[in-house]
Amino acid sequence: MNASALERRFRYTAGGILAITGLAKAFSAFGSARALDMPDPLMGIPFRHLMLLVGLAEMFVAFLCLLTDKRGISLMAVAWLATGFLVYRCGLWLIDWHKPCGCLGDLTAALHLSPQVADNLMKTVLAYLLIGSYWNLGIRWLVARRSSTVDGLA
Repeated sequence: MNASALERRFRYTAGGILAITGLAKAFSAFGSARALDMPDPLMGIPFRHLMLLVGLAEMFVAFLCLLTDKRGISLMAVAWLATGFLVYRCGLWLIDWHKPCGCLGDLTAALHLSPQVADNLMKTVLAYLLIGSYWNLGIRWLVARRSSTVDGLA
């Protein structure tokens, strides 16, 4: 399988993942759990608002990946979002916050997943999005660099 096909496969899987998690967060933001009204320990805004904002961002990036031909922008958007998630998780770790991430919202209960299993699943998804997006951006950069070097010699 060539690099273009692997990139396409990554964009579609990343887009699918982000569409599902984005919808789960957005729908969960409208739930009735009291925890949604508690302030996020890093951002200081209610979890409800944070989940809605992040869910909308994920759905926008999913749209870029799945429904546009803007391949480079799609990869950069996935890398940006995944890097933001990593920074957020590092921030939680730095303040000694050890509660499982509620990243999937009500979908966790619907799938009968424990919060810890869901948290581990989302860590795996985060690693996939980070590694996949930066890997594909790196391949694109190398191909563009090689192409400009070859063009410069001609």
